[in-house]
Amino acid sequence: MKSPRTHFECQSCGHQIPKWMGRCPECGAWNSFVETRPPAPVPDDVRHSLSAEGTGPRLYSEITEGVSARLTTGFAEFDRVLGGGIVPGSLVLLGGEPGIGKSTLLLQAAAHFARSTGPVLYCSGEESEHQIKSRGERLGVGEAPLYLLAETCLERILEAIDRVAPALVIIDSVQTMFSLKLSSAPGSIGQVREAATQMLFFAKGRNIPTVLVGHVTKDGSLAGPKALEHVVDTVLYFEGERHQLHRIVRAVKNRFGAVSELGVFEMTGAGLRAVANPSALFLAERPAGAPGSVVLCTVEGTRPILVEVQALVSATSYGNARRMASGLDQQRLSLLLAVLEKRVGLSLVAEDVFVNVAGGILVDEPAADLGVVAAVASSLRNRAVDPTTAMFGEVGLAGEVRGITHAGLRVREAAQMGFTRCVLPAGNCAGLEAPATCERVGVSTVSEALEALLP
Repeated sequence: MKSPRTHFECQSCGHQIPKWMGRCPECGAWNSFVETRPPAPVPDDVRHSLSAEGTGPRLYSEITEGVSARLTTGFAEFDRVLGGGIVPGSLVLLGGEPGIGKSTLLLQAAAHFARSTGPVLYCSGEESEHQIKSRGERLGVGEAPLYLLAETCLERILEAIDRVAPALVIIDSVQTMFSLKLSSAPGSIGQVREAATQMLFFAKGRNIPTVLVGHVTKDGSLAGPKALEHVVDTVLYFEGERHQLHRIVRAVKNRFGAVSELGVFEMTGAGLRAVANPSALFLAERPAGAPGSVVLCTVEGTRPILVEVQALVSATSYGNARRMASGLDQQRLSLLLAVLEKRVGLSLVAEDVFVNVAGGILVDEPAADLGVVAAVASSLRNRAVDPTTAMFGEVGLAGEVRGITHAGLRVREAAQMGFTRCVLPAGNCAGLEAPATCERVGVSTVSEALEALLP
């Protein structure tokens, strides 16, 4: 019998070619092609379907809306990122760098879920049951109905799900799983796609919520990114600096909740602890009266957070001035510095400019523009901004300050944290409902903003 013809598949994007190449013509990755044998055909009687009834097409008006209560994980911050809890039958992907705390978070959440809702099956392809048990003792898992399975074969995992009938399934991680239908190695694009697809069929067909853990590649994206992100319902990223105690869970895709929602945790000896007030955490060590330090009101999803933006402007010692940003977009910083030079008249050609968001949090919304501009001007003039003043606003190329969304949330958060003055776009002042204890100063241009902040 003639053996099936093999092909070469890119492990970064999934592009297939008949002969090996050193560089992928689709994504440009080098040495990413692996020889793959096509899977054997699956009989029609064992094909899976997302439809539990299997009745074929149905009229839209005849379908009843299935309203299911969300299931809590025991972590208020984790439930917030998920949109209020886990939706039954949903498929969630959690990605993050190695050692960031993904397994710790999911083991704690699994223990809480097992006590409050039902049994949980925790499948690990990287650790043995004894290793998970030792970590669980440190985290205080106790006598929760939590089933552990050290397995990498996808078919055996599906059999275990049939036997246990859990209320939640956790796969740690999807890159270690392999299916007997494919001859490629675990972690290849074909195996990752097959594992995610089969878990999707089980999650939807049996209404079992499932959480997949995904590895992060060197460039910071999920391994097999498009194959996984298009299949799952929710994509979460676990972020944080190794030298910082806090960790952030950010939603970048959510079919059942708000996108860009954010949850903050603190890493302790007994595991992760939810942080109820992130603003107090990020402003805990803010220096009072230091030039170049301002407070910015940012919004992540539906949560307002106050963060400190620091800038340092000093005369350059080299031929070309350096511009460096941490926690902000580098290109956006260059744009704002050009606006300061052209529209305000600040000379920054011979100055090195360094901008940092304290605490390691990433701020990528346009409302951070006014905070960056104020911090740079404060450092250049060596004059401190009033420590009781917060700000937000988008800066345009003409030097105008544009209105942004959620202005009321930002002002209320600033007032709750004890700030008595808020500089914001003039377009957001009209009809703004905010506490009377916080003075609102509307500005239309960058020059007006700097006059209000640095009189």
